[in-house]
Amino acid sequence: MAWYYDNSYALGSSNPDYGTHIVATKAPNELGLYDMSGNVYEWCQDWFGSYSSTAQTNPTGSVSGSNRVFRGGGWNDYARYCRVSARFNSAPSGTYGSLGLRLAL
Repeated sequence: MAWYYDNSYALGSSNPDYGTHIVATKAPNELGLYDMSGNVYEWCQDWFGSYSSTAQTNPTGSVSGSNRVFRGGGWNDYARYCRVSARFNSAPSGTYGSLGLRLAL
């Protein structure tokens, strides 16, 4: 279901699966969505900051800050990071070969 280190990076540039992949080349998740985990991390609208310690549904994090959240894991990362609950951050100007975005209507 996901492109990650063991199947697209571990062998380096000699691996034919090295790098990002066309969407929907792996099976969809249980909701029918493709590439929600692995392939590329996805930028989120949320600013990075601490979550409240109380139970929440769809927490949004801080209302301002200097870094944005990205989630989902990338083709060059270990499987344990290829999940939507794994949360990382970077300045909005950050560019990485395994970071992208998903346009949704």
